[in-house]
Amino acid sequence: MIIYHGSSQIVESPEIRITKFNKDFYFGFYCTVMKEQAIRWATRFGETGYISSYDFTLNEGLKILKFEEMTEEWLDFIVDCRRGKAHGYDIVEGPMADDTIYNFVQGFLDGKYSREAFWTLAKFKYPTHQISFHTARALASLKFLKGEAVYGKK
Repeated sequence: MIIYHGSSQIVESPEIRITKFNKDFYFGFYCTVMKEQAIRWATRFGETGYISSYDFTLNEGLKILKFEEMTEEWLDFIVDCRRGKAHGYDIVEGPMADDTIYNFVQGFLDGKYSREAFWTLAKFKYPTHQISFHTARALASLKFLKGEAVYGKK
C-alpha cells in the first residue's frame, strides 16, 4: 500500500520525534493514504511543501490499533493521547482530529462541550485518515519511494 507524509521537507528516513504538543495518537511518524490530505499538511503555512511517498508493508507481528471511524473509543483514545498518556501500540490508524475537530476535542477536554455536543459538531466533517508509527519496528515497515514538491496558496 502507498502512503504519504506531508511536511516542509522530503523525509527519506522517517523517525519519531518528541515535540512540544501531544498529537492525536501520541508521538509518532504520521502518514495518510489520502494524497490530498498530505498536500494540505505540507502546504498548511501557504508555502512550498513536500510529499514523501512510502510503500507500507504490514508486519503481522506488530501491535496495531485501527479505528474504522470516529467512535466513543476513538474519542477517548485521542483525549488520553492529547493529555500525554502513552500507549503500547506500534501503529495506530484512523480518522484524524483536524483543526476543527481538534477544537471540538479541546472544548470537550475543557468541559465546554458535553460528549453529545461533541458528536453533533463532529459528524459533519469531511473524511480524514492518519496512520501513525510509534516504534522503530513499525518504521521498518516503510520503504521510501519518492519525494515531490507541492505548492501552497499565498
